[in-house]
Amino acid sequence: MAPPQLDSNLALFLLFAAPCFVIVGRLLHRRPRRSNCGRVLPPSPLGLPIIGNMHQLGRGHHHRKLQALARRHGDIFLLRLGSVPALVVSSASVAEEVLKNQDHVFCGRPQQRTACGILYGCRDVGFSPYGERWRQLRRIAIVHLLGAKRVDSLRALREEEVASLVARVRAATGTSDDSRGKLRAVNLSELIVSLTYTVISKAAFGNKLGGMDPGSFRAMMKEVTDLLETVAVSDMFPRLRWVDLATGLDAKMRRVAGKLDDVLERALQEHERKPEDEDEAADLLDDLLLVIKEGGEGLNLDRIDVKGLILDLFIGGIDTTSKAIEWAMAYLIKNPREMARVQEEVRQVAGAQGVLEEHLGRMSRPQAALKEAMRLHPPVPLLIPRETIQDTKLHGYDIPAKTRVIINAWAIGRDNESWENAEEFLPDRFVRNAIDYNGKDFRFIPFSSGRRGCPGIAFATRLAELALANLMCHFDWELPEGQDVESFEVVESSGLSPALKFGLILVAKPPRA
Repeated sequence: MAPPQLDSNLALFLLFAAPCFVIVGRLLHRRPRRSNCGRVLPPSPLGLPIIGNMHQLGRGHHHRKLQALARRHGDIFLLRLGSVPALVVSSASVAEEVLKNQDHVFCGRPQQRTACGILYGCRDVGFSPYGERWRQLRRIAIVHLLGAKRVDSLRALREEEVASLVARVRAATGTSDDSRGKLRAVNLSELIVSLTYTVISKAAFGNKLGGMDPGSFRAMMKEVTDLLETVAVSDMFPRLRWVDLATGLDAKMRRVAGKLDDVLERALQEHERKPEDEDEAADLLDDLLLVIKEGGEGLNLDRIDVKGLILDLFIGGIDTTSKAIEWAMAYLIKNPREMARVQEEVRQVAGAQGVLEEHLGRMSRPQAALKEAMRLHPPVPLLIPRETIQDTKLHGYDIPAKTRVIINAWAIGRDNESWENAEEFLPDRFVRNAIDYNGKDFRFIPFSSGRRGCPGIAFATRLAELALANLMCHFDWELPEGQDVESFEVVESSGLSPALKFGLILVAKPPRA
């Protein structure tokens, strides 16, 4: 799930407001960060009246800008984003204090305007306020949607769709076992996104999409995620909620939310009408409807809760999985020696028939390549913001309740104090060390950690590992004619949940005998 980016109206507001305060800001002298109540606050960059430090972030690559600020102000520093205080964490040791030792304090979630508008008042797991209701929803999500037993039950679906991916690559490039002549390049990025979307869609809904064709549903989900990546004016300036109404953001939210709810409601009705003796395997929506029927395991679940839980799968699963595969493929193209080592292991273990999930446990290099790619490019570089639910102390500083907390996982993954040759792609570091995705080693937290850690780790990584291993098994990969490895740039896009700036256009060849 991507963190939010500035709404264009808010950016326009800053464009006009910031210059008005530059002269005043330059006259201000930096004072010790001590509040009127005598509390010692973390250091903070010099801000401007009203907008605070928002002008220092701009609209893109916030994780890089926050890393640069951390080098000047330390691993803990405070920003003022409009009228909202935000604590920025940029080291593994401080992240451990926040996500483990004081997880009970740093477990709140800011109530983002667009999330409330799209996700039924934040009645999902990802954005729901911390409390008993959230605990029950998370437990149901883990047991019925994302637990090990449920993930195992989707093995056939993953293997079938990955085999389809391999077939689509062959068809797109003109590759066959005895192919001759020039091969066409394929947009692998697009095929990877299609794979993750199809797996999640079929796992959640089966073949029932509320009467909507898959392409249209995918386009609508893009609208949803774009809105969720938007910070409204009122998120930074709560007293200016009227601006969101006046600029049309509220109307856009209502339009998209209404269209989405209509599809989800029709899908629910289709599942409720399904005969009990139908041969089709139960999907995740079937499981959740059964929970409602049986009383919700102590929680009074209703249809809105079901819709919110299902939406979390799409919002949190598609980008996370596809970007992990895409970045791993890009780095392996850039590092042919590492690619050859992955291919050698995969082909030795699996053979010509391809990789099944049972083979993955006997491999280490595909998993290591994925982890190394996620260390360098976590799917959500700043994780999803948290919020303190009470006053606390952190490394000698006073942190008030309702302080927003931004954890820069991107900077932590590139910290030279934690990683040798931190900027280099070296999968061997994960072959030698059994560092897992689960966030217990705070140098590597692509899925966060603690209470608010992503519950869908197994769901995402199982598919990513299987897809990458099969792409390595069935094909030798090259850049299109006229490009070479030296000129191939692994560059991220400008969003707050960046993918590759340019899609992976590659040539797939049959493996050399």
